[in-house]
Amino acid sequence: MAYDVIVLGSGPGGYPAAIRASQLGFKVAIIEKESLGGICLNWGCIPTKALLKSAQVYEYMKHSTAYGINASGVEADFGAVIKRSRGVADKMSKGVQFLMKKNKIDVIMGYGKLKAKGQVEVTAADGSKQIVEGKYVVIATGARSRQLPNLPIDGKKVIGYREALVLPTVPKSMIVVGSGAIGVEFAYFYNSMGTKVTIVEFLPRIVPVEDEDVSKELEKQFRKIGIEVMTNASVEKVENSGAGVKAIVKKQDGTTTTLEADIVLSAVGIAANIENIGLEELGIKTEKGKITVDKYYQTNVPGFFAIGDCVPGQALAHVATKEGINAAEYIGFLEKKYHHEPDIIDYNNVPGCTYCTPEIASIGYTEKAAKEAGYEIKVGKFPFIASGKASAAGATEGFVKVIFDAKYGEFLGAHMIGANVTDMIAEVSVARKLETTAHEILNAIHPHPTMSEALKEATAVAYGEAIDI
Repeated sequence: MAYDVIVLGSGPGGYPAAIRASQLGFKVAIIEKESLGGICLNWGCIPTKALLKSAQVYEYMKHSTAYGINASGVEADFGAVIKRSRGVADKMSKGVQFLMKKNKIDVIMGYGKLKAKGQVEVTAADGSKQIVEGKYVVIATGARSRQLPNLPIDGKKVIGYREALVLPTVPKSMIVVGSGAIGVEFAYFYNSMGTKVTIVEFLPRIVPVEDEDVSKELEKQFRKIGIEVMTNASVEKVENSGAGVKAIVKKQDGTTTTLEADIVLSAVGIAANIENIGLEELGIKTEKGKITVDKYYQTNVPGFFAIGDCVPGQALAHVATKEGINAAEYIGFLEKKYHHEPDIIDYNNVPGCTYCTPEIASIGYTEKAAKEAGYEIKVGKFPFIASGKASAAGATEGFVKVIFDAKYGEFLGAHMIGANVTDMIAEVSVARKLETTAHEILNAIHPHPTMSEALKEATAVAYGEAIDI
């Protein structure tokens, strides 16, 4: 059977691409080697959020007296926490199955490899092969844990994020190598479960892509709850022949120290899944481990598109979704089923969210990046300790920081750390998309008492009009 569009991979980029293509009237097939929903739904975004919610509930109950409630004998059932997380992931994957049926998309289970123009060879679990034909192919193969040569993952004592989601018991101690979103989320989760956690970060500060003020605040909050943080440090070697793991850590001054733990979690980023899928045979260009694409996600070979973590840009689920939709709409435009070119993504207006406690959310320029770009800026910072809602909620850690162009009031960026900030950042994304200025933020009435009014308050600070601090 010939299809109009074949999508290789069913993650948060692949399945929306398939659905959008189907909505535009195309006959669509999606090829998936493991579970519908890809890493995000099954081994990433969704199950980690379920774990983090359990940790948050546990923390609430342990500190319930702060809210005037006495809860005694509170214990975390680690097995049940893991089971709940897997249940949430399974339910979401089944939801994608439903969406495929609803949108009349054929699901072909197996490992897909590009064979020729318009042809994908699919190898099923039993080894049988079939050729699936289609006019357009969207490559959405995602990514996996990156492995460092001196930190090989064995799945038992040196683990990646997949193993971290399903450990059979709570380790007494853990070394987390890398402090991006994956690293700090697992550091928070395991610390809350009672594990002694040490973070080792090669760069000078944790969550290094964030604004410096956010990095400082998260380190302060992590140290407060007993997470040890080592920056300007690298794991040179791991010895795992004994009962636990010994990590030889090199510091900035050249000296080394040995850390001992039950488990090492490698969270040093991701590597795109572009090997052995037929790119070389077809002459599809890659650069620095990613597939090269244009602004419409076309590769250099006509008929082949690529989206998500296997192409350059932020490796985020919501980015992959938009890229997948854009690719489908551009195919629709080429085939005259969609009447205009898709809206091109502004990668400087993509919100980034990290779901440890306190949460982190950011978008646009950091203060340092805005200055380096040549802007004269106005900066405002509103601490949640001055927020009525935050005080009532017992969540006064953190702040909202906003950055505006001093000349025109252009909203250059926002950086938040605190409770629920991952839900607040969308306002800034929409505001920047609409080219909203500081003046309009100041004059838009924000509800009280809410955490979200901190954005308006921070803007007021930037312009010397603060009321509440």
